[in-house]
Amino acid sequence: MFYYKQNYIILVLILSLFLNSCNNASKNNFIEDNEMKETKELMTKRLRHVVLFKFKETSTEADIKTLESAFAQLPEKIKEIKDFEWGLNNSPEGLDKGFTHCFFVTFESEEARAVYLPHPDHQAFVALLGPHADDVLVFDYWAKE
Repeated sequence: MFYYKQNYIILVLILSLFLNSCNNASKNNFIEDNEMKETKELMTKRLRHVVLFKFKETSTEADIKTLESAFAQLPEKIKEIKDFEWGLNNSPEGLDKGFTHCFFVTFESEEARAVYLPHPDHQAFVALLGPHADDVLVFDYWAKE
């Protein structure tokens, strides 16, 4: 009889440990799912600042290279910029209306953008751009999935 009782107790302990580990795994999965959801929300809650440039015909290649470099240096100077990329128009549709350059700046908040816009380094770039810009288009939006 003692032998069966001992086996029964061992079986109950093993079953208890198994159920407890399953319950903890379920809790961990729930926590991981919530952490992933929060991370995803933070990643998508970004303010995008899109800037398109059309340069004057009188602007030289050297002028344009100087402007490209000056804009690309802004993330090093303005900590509110969270992400930055730029590129040249490559669309075959012919709808660019003469815009050749796109700069894509990301902020975490409207407050960060409010620091960026009047920032002395941004204003210095705007002054450098002035004589060469034929047209500028700025479009800001909150990223959505």
